[in-house]
This record gives sequence, structure tokens and C-alpha cells, in this order.
Amino acid sequence: MSASPRMPVVFFGHGSPMVAIEANTKSRSWADIAARLPRPKAILSISAHWEVPATAVTAMPRPRTIHDFGASFPKALFDMQYPAPGSPELAGRVAELLAPTPVIQDTSQWGLDHGTWSVLTHAYPKADVPVVQLGMDVNLTPAQRLDIGRRLAPLRDEGVLILGTGNIVHNLRAMNWGDAACAPYDWAARFNDEMRKAIVDNEPQRAVEFARLGGDAELAAPTPEHFWPLLYVLGARGDDDRARLFNDWIEHGSLGMTSVVFEDAEAA
Repeated sequence: MSASPRMPVVFFGHGSPMVAIEANTKSRSWADIAARLPRPKAILSISAHWEVPATAVTAMPRPRTIHDFGASFPKALFDMQYPAPGSPELAGRVAELLAPTPVIQDTSQWGLDHGTWSVLTHAYPKADVPVVQLGMDVNLTPAQRLDIGRRLAPLRDEGVLILGTGNIVHNLRAMNWGDAACAPYDWAARFNDEMRKAIVDNEPQRAVEFARLGGDAELAAPTPEHFWPLLYVLGARGDDDRARLFNDWIEHGSLGMTSVVFEDAEAA
């Protein structure tokens, strides 16, 4: 891909799929953040919702919109489409950068899941930026996820926005469903604060070793797929990048919205 201005790297904390059809503080912030970024040539999205037994990328020209949530959600959500084009070119470039790690070129099975399109429908509502999703290999260690992010970092100099969507704190069973504004549980606040320090102090190894936090980690990330996208994003961060936090709170006691943009300090 041809040279372009260096793109930032973004991690979006996302919650319910309902945010796709809601106008609230979170969705407005996604639009505001995107408006401040250089316009990307393409987007590489790492969503918490595509777990596979190998590293994969969507390589179809027109990825479908996947409605990967329960039937209890309203019809309006199932009716939503995010018809962004794909980019087989970007999918191939990802494979080049990750070699010799095999990268499956998925031309028919997946698409854009709600972890991606519920954010992009606000950030890039015209759906006119090509989007490729990266499938997360369930067999990798946290350190290997960080390494993949580092190997993908050259895409930033090619005009590609590397975007992770997930949650630093994600425990649905513990959520206080009746009160979004309730105080976070102590373990959720402690875990979130530790990861914030890893982000702000540019010490990604502290995030890689999140399990060292014992019970706090087991409660904050009982199944770690929502935490994993942060590791890819931290890997793609440049040494001189400044971290800009936004949506820095925890909802329902145990659902973290903390998000961050990594960008060149001179461009910030």
C-alpha cells in the first residue's frame, strides 16, 4: 500500500449492541474522535467477537454485516447494515507483515460483527472506508498478541487505522443491570486503574501480565476475549505516541468503557 501520513491507533470500549442505534455520550465521542483523526485509507479492526483457531482476516470485497447477538434485541438492530467495502489488498498486506505466521484469507465465512460496526456506524457513518477484520487466534499467549500488534504497526505509515474494540473490564454476570451509573466494584476499579497505568506509562508488559492481578483479573476478565484487543493495540503503539484517554468510566459496576487514542505527540 502506498505511503500516507502516520495514522493513530485506537481502542474503543464498547458495550451493548444497542449503542449502534442510540445517541449518547459514548456514541457521540466515537464520532468526535473519528472527526479529529486523519482520514484513513482503510481500517483494520480487531473485535472481541471474532475468535478463531488461527489468525485470520476478512478478505472479501464486500463483507456482510453480522448480527451476532440474541433474538431479544429489537428488530431495528437486526435491520441495521454497515455496507463498508472490504479490502483484499489490506488482507494480503496483513499476511505479508505477519509471515511466517499463517494468516487465513477468509473470503466467505465472516464479515463485520457488531464489535466493529456498532462503533463504526457512529465513527464513519457513511461506511465509505474499507474495513478488514482480524480474527484473534484463541491459542495465542498475551505476549504473542502484543507481538502481532507490533508486526502490524507499519500499516500506520500506509494510512491504515488499527482499531481495537472490546473492554478492559468485562463481567456480564456481575453487572448491576438496573443501574448503569452505580459505583464500580472494587475489583473492577483496581483492575481498570492498573491497566490505565500501563497505558499512560507506556508499560505494555503490565497489561501482558494482567493475570498477575489474581482475583481482580479473574473477575474483571473472566473470559479474556474482550481484553485481548487492547493487547494488539498496545503492540501497534509507537514509542513516542501520546495516550489520550476518553470515555474513562465503568458502567453497571463491571463493564469498562475506558478508551484510548495513541498518536504522535507532535500531531496530538
